[in-house]
This record gives sequence, C-alpha cells and structure tokens, in this order.
Amino acid sequence: MINWNLVGIVARLWFLTCLFSSILFSISLQFMLDGEWSIALLVFPMVYIASSPVLPILLIALFLINRKVSYSHRKPFIFLILCMTICFLYGITAAVLLNSLSSQHEDGFHFFKTALLCCAILCSSARLAIFINATLIGNFFNSLSAPINYLQTLHMETSHPQAQRPAPQEPVKSNPLMKAIITACLIVVLMIPTLLIDNLVSEREKRNETVVTEVSNMWASSQTISGPFVYVPYKAWVTNDRGVREIEERHFWLIPEDLSISGNVKHLIRQKSIYKVMLYNASLLSQGQIKFQLPKDVPAEFVDWDDTKICFGLTDFKGIEEKIIAEINGNSLEFTPGLPSHDLAKTGLSAPLDLKNLSNGIISFKMPLKIKGSEQLHFIPLSGNSSFELSSDWNSPSFDGNNLPAERTITDKGFTASWKFNRANLPFNTILSSVGFEPEKLAFGVTLLQPSDQYVKTDRSVKYAILVIGLTFALFFIVELLQKRPMHPVQYILIGLALVIFYTLLLSFSEFIEFDSAYGAAAIATITLITWYSAMHFRKLMPSVILCAAMTTLYGFIFVLIRLEDTALLIGSIGLFIILAVAMYFSRKVNWYNKETLSTAAA
Repeated sequence: MINWNLVGIVARLWFLTCLFSSILFSISLQFMLDGEWSIALLVFPMVYIASSPVLPILLIALFLINRKVSYSHRKPFIFLILCMTICFLYGITAAVLLNSLSSQHEDGFHFFKTALLCCAILCSSARLAIFINATLIGNFFNSLSAPINYLQTLHMETSHPQAQRPAPQEPVKSNPLMKAIITACLIVVLMIPTLLIDNLVSEREKRNETVVTEVSNMWASSQTISGPFVYVPYKAWVTNDRGVREIEERHFWLIPEDLSISGNVKHLIRQKSIYKVMLYNASLLSQGQIKFQLPKDVPAEFVDWDDTKICFGLTDFKGIEEKIIAEINGNSLEFTPGLPSHDLAKTGLSAPLDLKNLSNGIISFKMPLKIKGSEQLHFIPLSGNSSFELSSDWNSPSFDGNNLPAERTITDKGFTASWKFNRANLPFNTILSSVGFEPEKLAFGVTLLQPSDQYVKTDRSVKYAILVIGLTFALFFIVELLQKRPMHPVQYILIGLALVIFYTLLLSFSEFIEFDSAYGAAAIATITLITWYSAMHFRKLMPSVILCAAMTTLYGFIFVLIRLEDTALLIGSIGLFIILAVAMYFSRKVNWYNKETLSTAAA
C-alpha cells in the first residue's frame, strides 16, 4: 500500500530544493554572463530534469530509515546527512560537466571554485527545504528533537520556554556535534558570496585594463625598438617548376657590427576616473656602424642600388614626438613610416640610402629618437655586438623579456640599467639572406610598474576567505562552548556576512588609497563590528577581548601571506599547523555527544 504521506514529504522536499537551487543558479549565471537572462532561465527545467532520479532514492531512503533505525532521534539526522551527501555528489558532477563544456582551459582553482559554488547552492537549498518541512518530517519520524528542526526548536525554546518544554522521556538537547555540523554548512553557504566577490574583483580588474588600453591608444602603446638595419634588394636567376629560368626579386639585410643605444625615460601618470595609467617619455640615442658587404652568391650588377634603404622597427607611430633625422656618414636622412619588408619588424620607419659612393664600406649612423609610450619599453638586439643603457626617474621597474640587465641600480630617485650582447649570444650573422628566427622572442627591456596592484592582492585575499570564515566560526564555536552561552545560527550568518563584506570594503578602499592602508581600514572596521557584536552577546569583557585579539592575529597573518611570494606556502603551512594545534588544544575537553559539553575540569 502506498504511503501518501511519505510521497508528499519527498515531493515537497524535491520541488522546493529544485526551486531554490534554480533561483540561486540563475542569479549566479546572470551575474557571470552580464545580464543574459535567456540563458540563466534555462536552468529551471534542467535542474528539475537532472534531479528527477533523486525522487525514488529519497522515497526508499525515508522508508528504510523509518523502518530500520531503532532510535527515533537519530532518524532525522541520518536523513539530513543523506540529503547533504546527494547534494555534494550532484555539485561535483555539475562542476565536472561545466568544466568539460568550457571553451577555455581552466585551472584547478577555477574547478574548485565551481565545485564549491555548486555544492554550496545545492546544500543550502536542500537545508532550507528541510527547514520549511521540519514539522512534517519530524512527525513522520515521530521525533521533533533533531538537527533538522534545530532552528525551529531553538526558536520555540526562546519564545515559549514553558509551553514548548519537551517531554521528560525525550529531552531536547543542544548537541555540540549537531551544532558543529550546522555551523560547517553555514561556512559552505557563505562561500557563495565570496565567489561572487571574486568575480567582482575580476570585473573591476578588466575595467581597469580597459581604461589603461583606452588611454594608451590615445597616448601611445608599449614600444619595442629594433635596428637600424639596411635593406638591399637584388635580382636573381631561378629555375621554376617548369624548368624555365626567370628573374626573381629578392633581398638581404645588413645589421650593425656595433650598436650602442642609451637614453633616459621619464614617467608620467595620467588618471581617468578612479584609475591611474603609467605613461612615459623616452629620449634615446642610437649610434654604431654597419659593414657593407655582398653575399657570395649576389653579384654587384644584380643589386638594385636605387631601392636600398635603412630601416628600424617601432611598434606605435603615435609615440613619435619629433621628426626622426639620422646622420648617416655625415649626411642627414629623414625617416618616414613604412618598411620595404617585414622580416625583422612588423612596423617601422625607413629612409633611402645611397650605397654607391661608400668610401670604405662602412655605414656610420647616429640617430636621436624621442618617443612616448605606456608602461613598457623593449628593445631587440639586432647587432653583432651591442650595448644598451637606460636611466629613469621611476623607482619601481620590472626588468623583463629575454635578458636581464648585466648591471642595474635602483634607488628612491630612479634606476639605471645596462645590457650587453656579442656575436656568441645571438642566433644570426650580420648578413641575413633569410630570417630563420623570430626577432620578437629576443626582446628585452623594462616595465614601469605601479607599486600597488590592488586587484591582484585583493584576489589573493579572497582566496583565503574560506580560511578566515572557517577559523572565525571555529573560534566563536569554542568560545560559546566555554562560556556555555550558545549562539543562534542566524548570529553566525550575520558574523559571516560581516566577514564577507570585508572584501568589498577592501576592494572599494583600495581603488582610492594604497592597498596596505585599505586592508588596515577594512580589517579594523570588520574586527570592531564583530567584537562589539560578540560583547553584546556574551555580556563579558574577556571573551570579546580574546575574539578581538584572535581576529587581529588572523587578519595580520593573512596580510603577511599576501605580501609574501616565494615563502608564502611555507609560512602559510606553518601558521595553519599552529592554528590547528591551538584549536585541538582548546577543544580537547569537549564532550560532543552530551548536553553538558565540557567536563568539570574544563576550567
């Protein structure tokens, strides 16, 4: 005979869980997809269809638990654990499917975030559905004293202590183990807003990058300079596929035997809205010698002397501040945009070069260059022997690219750096009939960094959110056991929301002030609020002082981890081990099964 009461409970639980999880999934997708409600709304039918196998599982589980489990107060607890396990498995499965359907290769942390978000949504939805139907489930199991209706029981005890006093034969116990499980579920649920904040950080970072790109496009983008080098065209007899000899246009390149580039870089900071963009003006002097000689297989009479040119590569023409006039063997030549060939540089400038009247086969050049750009200045060492020297008034450089400086000095007033290359360092000769390498891969130089990259540091802070929330909840849990003054789960939620809002404060503050000051202001505000709230609850000074000191230590520890790079893992592991040891020490006297949570020796 069908137990319609059982079917009704399962149907209500399934329907409400799917409804709540569909709403949460839709909101999350809408937030991530920037307003694409049409895609987010497809979640509703997908959730109901995918979760339909849970119906028979819950029917069988409820029936077996009610028949096979002897103690009535254990039945709802076992049913709750079963529901959370199902939600966890569904969450992991959903994360795997989303990761496999993603068009981009995602790293392990992204999969962890996706799995955590899915599990948190499903578990919180199921917990809410169970809470709504707590009375029906309790009546079905013939027990109202269980973790399922913990919130309702606690509320009934507070509102009507006399009328709702449990019967002597089955007293309602505030079991620490059950409270710990509920607290753990709240930690998982509170990870949903932290994941959304992580997306908010990425969104603000992309907005910053967009502003930087806009300003750079109006000013000048990062610059990469190569050359100068000489373009020499010639004609050659070749045999085509049909065996007929014909003339083909070819060319070769002459690069300097010796090259020296020196210059000074002055930084500029331009602000658009709340964002700052690093720009610069550079004054450079390039000088050296190019030895003119023909390849062995190129006769002089085949050279097109009228089309020979001297060239150099430059990324963005908008960065040219003054016309470029080079002194070549005592003659002045003005460069104009355009390259005869793009073998050595994609963009650049060139000028006609007369090679007929060379007296000693040496092309001496001296070329001043005044350019502007944004953030990055790179060079490509196209020369047999070359040296580069840069100085700047910016004191936070990042030397990057294919080579680091041979010498560098960084002070509060700026930096100086020098690079040196010789024939043994480079994969080419000074005569290039064909370019068998990628010049871009040889680029080196400097990036003018702004000292506080607040978005990267804020993102690192958010990654420690589960640590902060978990340890803070564990701290409150131990304190409430020691003080024998339990806190309601709603109070845990309020404390958790205060911990989450810390990251929005940090993000917003750091866009106006330095990250260190922003972190301190956000931490002080959060610690002050939670300390005041705990003082109002415990009504004692010592627990609030302990909580304040512990949270200050925790936020200080996280700040140290954010500032560290190479030793962050080592320091973090040691710190977590110490924190775990302290938690184990203070919880050693807890009796997790009885109402009297501490032994008489706990003091």
